[in-house]
Amino acid sequence: MSQVITLRNIVGFFERVAFGFFGFVLMVLGLALGVTMVMLPVGVVIGLVGFAMLVSAVFAHVDQPARVS
Repeated sequence: MSQVITLRNIVGFFERVAFGFFGFVLMVLGLALGVTMVMLPVGVVIGLVGFAMLVSAVFAHVDQPARVS
């Protein structure tokens, strides 16, 4: 049983890392789109969504693992 819990923790960690990395990529993409005046509104939205994803990946609560019924 402890191996299952450990596997869930490892998978959960890599999910958070992937989510944070994708958020960082969206932030960079938003910054690149924000350079042009035409794509500025789209770049701001994409950048803020990426920032929210990165912050939520860093500060997510992992006190209790998800329960599978």
